[in-house]
Amino acid sequence: MSHLNKDLLTPGNAATNAGSREKLILEAIEVHAEGEPGRILTSAARLVKGDTMVERLQFCKDNLDWLRQLMLHEPRGYPGLCAVILLPPVNAGSDFGIVVLEQGGFTPMSGSNTICAVTAVIEAGIIPARGPETVVTIDTAVGVVQAVARVHDGKVLSVTVVNVPAFVVELDYPLLVPEFGTVPVDVVFGGQFFAQARVADLGLELHPDKGKDLARAGALIKMAALEQIQVTHPLNPGIAGVNLVMLHTGDRVAGRQDRNTVVLSNGKLVPSDSSTWTGALDRSPCGTGTSARMAALHARGQLAIGEDFSHKSIIGSEFIGRLTGTTEVAGRQAVLPTITGRGWVTGTSEWTLDPTDPFPSGYTVGDIWAPGA
Repeated sequence: MSHLNKDLLTPGNAATNAGSREKLILEAIEVHAEGEPGRILTSAARLVKGDTMVERLQFCKDNLDWLRQLMLHEPRGYPGLCAVILLPPVNAGSDFGIVVLEQGGFTPMSGSNTICAVTAVIEAGIIPARGPETVVTIDTAVGVVQAVARVHDGKVLSVTVVNVPAFVVELDYPLLVPEFGTVPVDVVFGGQFFAQARVADLGLELHPDKGKDLARAGALIKMAALEQIQVTHPLNPGIAGVNLVMLHTGDRVAGRQDRNTVVLSNGKLVPSDSSTWTGALDRSPCGTGTSARMAALHARGQLAIGEDFSHKSIIGSEFIGRLTGTTEVAGRQAVLPTITGRGWVTGTSEWTLDPTDPFPSGYTVGDIWAPGA
């Protein structure tokens, strides 16, 4: 594998595309953030077009779904995997841009994947550490995001992501969910639009052994939300619809740990086909989801500005969230969230696609994947 450096962020280092007669070669750094795996693609920039991050995200959605499937599907991927395309910055003063690849599609922002990306670029030397607290500025399709990495002897000890403003759209929206009846959900933006529900309202518990039941419930909530809730970001109309579902422990109670799981669908949800009602659980506490959760808690008077919020995942890993202030988004009251978590580099990789490979976009099998994933 070639030496990783900042040149890998500039166009011209990846090979070509899935339709080429040449071999595609992509380099990556493998990372996990509190358990959530992220594949940081360091040599895919030339595949992406667009002068703004909004244009780049849309280009990926329109033209690069083959790349998303190639990297996330078998034989190179698995249902719990996400990825990030590192891109040259579009704004003066930014270090790089990101587009996030999830099983359900391309997304503008992800807290855990940002932690993975920052950990990767500093430990690989793509972006130099600039002291024990290194500020990294990142362009995303929902705005400029800053992250502060605590670094010691080249090792990233933690990353604090200063996320985009989060805001509540609805609290306790009465969502009619198949099999569950009316379920109150909070509709909140934290970098993506979430429907967030109390797990107790579904008769379930947040335990890894209940993963299939939790994924099914989350898929049904998302399917219902897409049918019944119309939501669009007021400053970016390209970001619309509930994309993720968080199941959480509910109102804050003294002495009880706040926990959650976020369900990421990995195929099309078809109301008439129950085999599609599934997905994968975020292994981390979810950065954008925690941001959205804090916005809802603040709106309920249960989380103060400047108060630490410990949020644990389905596997017990932890993000520490904090609201640093309030603001407005197109006249709507919003909060300013930060998320702190840890990332670990698990390896480096070089992925190839030979022109004779019969699976140029990977494949899925119904034993572990949703139909049509």
